[in-house]
Amino acid sequence: MSWTKVCPLTEIPKLGSRLVRTEKTDIGIFRTEDDRVFALNNTCPHKGGPLSQGIVYGDKVACPLHSWKISLVDGKAEEPDVGQTACYAVKVEDGMVYLEI
Repeated sequence: MSWTKVCPLTEIPKLGSRLVRTEKTDIGIFRTEDDRVFALNNTCPHKGGPLSQGIVYGDKVACPLHSWKISLVDGKAEEPDVGQTACYAVKVEDGMVYLEI
């Protein structure tokens, strides 16, 4: 595994996201209102909705298809829904976002 430079933090809007395409999967990079950054597999565990197109609030993202709430911290669906999507390591150094893939 190695760290890959994604973009400056300022290119990800607060309460927004950016999509990163890799050879194996699409990854959503999410920024919270307090500038925390998270990375999840872009596919909702429910019906495969594109999480990067969802609404970010607190430390969750709401899937744009059926409003499932997915934790940005651990990728788990909020109860009563059940399911989980993969999380990826992400860090911000000197204003740049890096993803471990």
